Amino acid sequence: MLSNLSRPRALALCALPVVALLVVAGLAPLPFAVAQPGTTADVLGVDEGRPVITISGAPVRPTKGQLRMTTILATGPSAEVGLGDVADAWFRTDRAVLPRAAVYPEGKSDAEVTKHNLQQMKQSQDDAALAALNYLDKSPKDVKVTLHLADIGGPSAGLLFSLGIVDKLDGNGAGGDLTGGRVIAGTGTIDADGTVGAVGGVALKTQAAGRDGATVFLVPKAECDDAEAELPKGVRLIPVSTLKDAVASLKALGQGQEAKVPSC
Repeated sequence: MLSNLSRPRALALCALPVVALLVVAGLAPLPFAVAQPGTTADVLGVDEGRPVITISGAPVRPTKGQLRMTTILATGPSAEVGLGDVADAWFRTDRAVLPRAAVYPEGKSDAEVTKHNLQQMKQSQDDAALAALNYLDKSPKDVKVTLHLADIGGPSAGLLFSLGIVDKLDGNGAGGDLTGGRVIAGTGTIDADGTVGAVGGVALKTQAAGRDGATVFLVPKAECDDAEAELPKGVRLIPVSTLKDAVASLKALGQGQEAKVPSC
């Protein structure tokens, strides 16, 4: 049994290892990445002096409005994220804490991650072109599509690339713009058959879209809940599962047929 005099000293000695652990935890890097809203880019526009979408072998129509692909900006794979960074991001709506493995391939250097992301973007661009041409019943042997967007990697712009190609070749199918003159934003991977896939960081991407003037955000249907979490005022969510869904929804929106436009 401890005497009254020795008990405080004993408690203090017992607390020292706990304090030391907390200090170490606060200083040690954690296996997380901190993300925030990134840039957006209009796939109907120009990047570094070049059109983002260039098409040959078929008539191309002038477009109005914008189709903005969205990104997140995350700490790099070799960046040290500490307890303070995580705590700060936890209480901010414009930050998200993600497992590093969910953002970057494990065991890769910064250069290797950049290369991997660019490879994913290239494959996404190829699939986006095929999806759009398949939707329009055009042969990739006759119609050539070149996509250019510098300094952005990953597959999540696929849906917006496909919509941009459809808008340039066909618009809304009745002589008007697929965008209806609006600023449309969105995210989603796409397969050559037109299937739209889920991506990460949707709640941050909606914030980037709202910041850059979008009033409509196309979101993979499976991620509706995430997209609603921090949805900016004045931004309307439209869930999509396929390229056909997305085109149909934008056409209906442009024609004022609200009953045909799904919502989350």
